[in-house]
Amino acid sequence: MITTGRRFEEGPSAHSVGILGTGSCLPSHVVTNDEVGAPAGVDGEWIFSKTGIRNRRWAKPDEATSDLAVAAGRAALEQAGIRGSELSLVIAATSTPDSPQPPTASLVADGLGAGSGTTAFDLNAVCSGFIFALTTAERIIRDTGGYALVVGADVYSRILNPEDRRTTILFGDGAGAVVIGPDKGRTLLSARLAGFSSEHELIGVPAGGSRLPATEDTLRDGLHYFTMNGRAVRDFVAEMVAPAISEFLADNGVTPADIAHFVPHQANGRMIDDLADRIGIPRERTRSTYEEYGNTGSASVPVTLDHAVRTAEMKDGDLVLLAAFGGGMAMGLVLLRW
Repeated sequence: MITTGRRFEEGPSAHSVGILGTGSCLPSHVVTNDEVGAPAGVDGEWIFSKTGIRNRRWAKPDEATSDLAVAAGRAALEQAGIRGSELSLVIAATSTPDSPQPPTASLVADGLGAGSGTTAFDLNAVCSGFIFALTTAERIIRDTGGYALVVGADVYSRILNPEDRRTTILFGDGAGAVVIGPDKGRTLLSARLAGFSSEHELIGVPAGGSRLPATEDTLRDGLHYFTMNGRAVRDFVAEMVAPAISEFLADNGVTPADIAHFVPHQANGRMIDDLADRIGIPRERTRSTYEEYGNTGSASVPVTLDHAVRTAEMKDGDLVLLAAFGGGMAMGLVLLRW
């Protein structure tokens, strides 16, 4: 395991950084359990019993990852009172980019009216991507000043095998974003990133890259579909993620009772309940959106954070824990004071 962790305020800097605004975008097309269950050979109630998911949103044929990201970014900018032209940095966390090139972040920056000097790049840590991007952006903005847009966005519906009940029932599409800049009371306190590279085969898309370029054979064999060993992922969360969260809190002098809002990756409702129980955070303090949106990949943490903000669940002074885990395998944790 490779672990990096620090308190954000450590080190010489004239700039402390906080979250200035949040935003999200979910496609309008609602897909029910019965719709995804039929091709996979399962019924809607079975899906709910196993996952806690009832519905998910899937992008329309003319919607791509950047479209959702731009809409989420626009909402975050509006809440922050910042214009797109004021952004100095845009990072898009995604494992389903519009295309291999150019970076989806470039399309997002352009769509938001960012200036020609705005730095824009993608980051792929799969479902942990948003937290990896947030910690990267914080470091840059803390050292240079200015404003950054960090967006997690995925359109997993384009890479799902409709007959694979292990995956197609879980995923929805969406985007969530935050604007960060000079601290105004929503302070980023500490972060920890971790890699478990020996477990990289648990989640993946085998073909479409330099090792297995697209051919008639890879298409015929379904190698462009998303794959996941669900049982092994559950074990990974229980055995690796839960202890890492407990250690992270202890290292920051925080107890589970201190956390007012636990915002985890919305992988699977049953898995989230088990994770909260293992680390000792009451379920009523665990924020969720999976029942209606499913697992939205790198979007799930910022979408759920934005939902909590806009439903008035967040109060000034609340301690918030963000936690994500996903392919790689990778894990990201952030502690912030609202």
